[in-house]
Amino acid sequence: MDAYEALITRVSPKELGEPAPDEATLGKIVAAALRAPDHGRLRPWRFIAIRGEGRNRLGDLLAASLSRRDPNAGAELERERQKPLRAPLVLVVAAHITPSPKIPPVEQLLSAGAAAQNILLACHALGYGAIWRTGAPAYDASVKEALGLGGADEIAGFLYIGTPTAMPKAPVPLEPADFLKAWPAA
Repeated sequence: MDAYEALITRVSPKELGEPAPDEATLGKIVAAALRAPDHGRLRPWRFIAIRGEGRNRLGDLLAASLSRRDPNAGAELERERQKPLRAPLVLVVAAHITPSPKIPPVEQLLSAGAAAQNILLACHALGYGAIWRTGAPAYDASVKEALGLGGADEIAGFLYIGTPTAMPKAPVPLEPADFLKAWPAA
């Protein structure tokens, strides 16, 4: 698959199953992430791969986060606990924010976002599927700490990665002209 085809055909699968990328393939996928724009060469990206039993531990962490936010969550706690089991691999993408007079934090976080997009595209090009999720746990200091991230780190997303087992409905066609405007307007 060429790069342009990967860009215009990537979608988030409805469901993911085994197999996930092996370690060598995950290395290739992360290599694509490392090509994300990086103003100032701060290399803000951090990646945490969670497989196997680690997904259950992540589920417990997500459930604890929900319980702190909503002590009356009830049945929702089990649903939260099951989220990491939606795919055989969860890759946490984070940005380590470095104080800099020239590179604001938002640019460092955007760089991690670009790295996440490169991961989605690399997965697609290599025959895997990936879904990008965030939600309240991405902004929970306790979740970050449990994942080994510090106060200067921001989670850009939880990427669920595996082999597509069900695809979404065909995407709604979008017209570039609906989003592209010339300036100054004629």
